[in-house]
Amino acid sequence: MKKIILKCSFAFLFSVLLVTSCSKEDNENTPLESNGTPPEQVFDIVVTDLDGKSEISYKLPNDNNLLYVKATYVLDNGTPMEVKSSSYKKSLLIDGYAAAGAREVKVYTVNRSEVASQPITVTINPKESPLYNIFRSLEIGPDFGGLYVDAKNPTRTNIAILLMLKDNNGDWTTNGNSIYTSTDEIFRTVRGLDTIPYEFAVTIRDRFLNTSDTLFQTITPKYETELPRTQYTGYPLPGDAPTKDFGFGLDRLFDNNFVSWPRIYITDASAPAPHSFTIDLGASIQISRVKIWDYPQQTSSGFFYYWQFNMRKFEIWGSNNPNSDGTWDSWDLIGTYEQFKPSGLPLTQQSAEDLEYARDGFNWPIPITAPKYRYLRINNLENWAGGGRLAIAEMRVYGDPR
Repeated sequence: MKKIILKCSFAFLFSVLLVTSCSKEDNENTPLESNGTPPEQVFDIVVTDLDGKSEISYKLPNDNNLLYVKATYVLDNGTPMEVKSSSYKKSLLIDGYAAAGAREVKVYTVNRSEVASQPITVTINPKESPLYNIFRSLEIGPDFGGLYVDAKNPTRTNIAILLMLKDNNGDWTTNGNSIYTSTDEIFRTVRGLDTIPYEFAVTIRDRFLNTSDTLFQTITPKYETELPRTQYTGYPLPGDAPTKDFGFGLDRLFDNNFVSWPRIYITDASAPAPHSFTIDLGASIQISRVKIWDYPQQTSSGFFYYWQFNMRKFEIWGSNNPNSDGTWDSWDLIGTYEQFKPSGLPLTQQSAEDLEYARDGFNWPIPITAPKYRYLRINNLENWAGGGRLAIAEMRVYGDPR
């Protein structure tokens, strides 16, 4: 008899668990509350029109069951959009427009049962997208081994500058040379091209897939090659900063090691600022650029390039017959340079674009009007820590040695 009762009890327990499980599964995707009454609408609406977007501010109804406010709208390219704002906020940002002009936005309140109110239609008048001002500032032109791209992006809008060439079928196609950035001062070089005419098409796209007009231009890159790193050597002069102990000498600039400690060049902290060093290129050449890879300083938060002794503000000087006493009157100032972080973030923060930019090395262009030089002298005015000490992982020189 006990045996029969035990079987029945097990069957009963199994059926209870089955019903509970089914009920739980059925209710997983349903609101915890059930209130079919639509909430009241927002009121006292104020619209602030901005570049490519508008902010809708409002007052909320006095409703403890209110969960959020949402708006629906359609972009100029036909993309339907929906944005939400919690019941703790009193505004919605309607973003993604290209051209200026009046648009309609529908605003809803939604309760905890996901029941929406009747919409309120709000007319906004967003201004022209920053996309067009960026395009109007856009310039491209020939550079050594490629072309340069120059544009202004004061609002730091996330954009893609799409560089297009024609494929074998005559269609415009992008390649790996397109530029993705949100920095305010855009200046990039695209290299690795032959010294033949290229017909480029350039357009700018934002994250909402809006695109600007297209710039068409024929570019003929100037000849450039990398000088063999075995050709140039350190050329210490009086007045140049001594190196740190343990042999962090000038030969570390050209040892083909870009990240490993202690394979870097670093000057002694005890020397007075600014710190300078000199190299001999082995022959007088038309220099197109100097490329420097910063040493990634390791901290408890990771590796930082825009940090400590990496150069931030510096000068490049050239000479063909430097004074042996190290004085500067036999040198020509080629240019003064400053390193910027594309993101503009504070010292101990880096974006993915910052890291990509630094890992690729920093190209410092030499004016095409500069004469040929055999000797280069770099004078570090200020590092990222605010002093004159400098650290460099690797360095290369490019130009036309013909």
